[in-house]
Amino acid sequence: MADYLGQDIPKLGFGLMRLPRKGEEIDIEQVEAMVDAFLAAGFTYFDTARVYNDSEAAIKKALVDRYPRESYQLASKLAAWLGPKDAEEARQMFSTSLETTGAGYFDFYLLHNIGAGRTKVFDDYKLWDYVHDLREEGLVRHLGFSFHDKADVLDRVLDAHPEAEFVQLQINYADWDGTYVQSGKCYEVARKHGKPVIVMEPVKGGLLAKPPATVEAILKEAEPQATCASWALRFAASLDGLVTVLSGMSTIEQMEDNLATMCAFKPLDPSEHAVIERAQAEFASMDLIGCTNCAYCAEGCPEHVAIPGIFSSVNSYRMFGDMAAAKFNYGLETGQAALASACVECGQCEGVCPQHLPIIEELKAAAKLFEDAPKVAS
Repeated sequence: MADYLGQDIPKLGFGLMRLPRKGEEIDIEQVEAMVDAFLAAGFTYFDTARVYNDSEAAIKKALVDRYPRESYQLASKLAAWLGPKDAEEARQMFSTSLETTGAGYFDFYLLHNIGAGRTKVFDDYKLWDYVHDLREEGLVRHLGFSFHDKADVLDRVLDAHPEAEFVQLQINYADWDGTYVQSGKCYEVARKHGKPVIVMEPVKGGLLAKPPATVEAILKEAEPQATCASWALRFAASLDGLVTVLSGMSTIEQMEDNLATMCAFKPLDPSEHAVIERAQAEFASMDLIGCTNCAYCAEGCPEHVAIPGIFSSVNSYRMFGDMAAAKFNYGLETGQAALASACVECGQCEGVCPQHLPIIEELKAAAKLFEDAPKVAS
């Protein structure tokens, strides 16, 4: 892949899924400062989506209204699995995104969260053809898709849709050999098909920025001054054939750390890869729930179960063994939502989970762990 789409794009992208907030509202002033720092450092790729909690409107104010359009790349996505009533309503998602961002066109436009049962609606509504037409009209510069499923499914999708110019994959060292995510295998499939890759979740929803103490000890022993997040970013960015590596930054401090890592980027050398292998082995020895806190599951839960927060509490206990602290966190997470035992096993959450987690079973385990009298439906 000597010459490929996106080879000249700087290899850090600003993921807009987890923007800073003041109460319920996005903190536009802080987002503007982050955008300014990002562009000043020479990085240009921004990634948003309709389902990213008002981030399309925020990026209009923080970026589109303040900088020349040709000075950056903007990506958004069409999430047909949200349940539009027909093809026309699904297509309207693009028009809404374009209007909300005010961008005039999208440099990269993705069919969002392809995989499992979600793929069918994109085919049924002929959305591949629709996005192809948008590209012909100049409203989309490059078309592709984000993917959350097994490698063999990715292989079939790329066989069926060679028109996809790129693929966005969850890639991080904890999931590289994972059972559910299969980062490494999916990357190899994309390479086989000659598709450049946009990396998402390189820090696994923040987990790799603050990993379990035993993992952190491995990384700090090798390089005491390096942050744990920098190891995760460098692992992903060391791969070939990348458009960029997205990082969902929520604070100025996270932005500064990522810029420091990527402005002076050096691929991992063999000794550093050996350190990562030790960290991977340590992660593999733990029984952690692979939740990245995207909250797609919670948005459609009929009982308003605090699924990501509950899983964070479970992982806290499994990592540190402190039941009192984990149970306190469980109380905080469920204080404004429902307990794990409120689950009615409708399956909505498992249908949209990008990680393909057995959410219902994990909620049963959480109820048993944290609740005095669990009443999970059976």
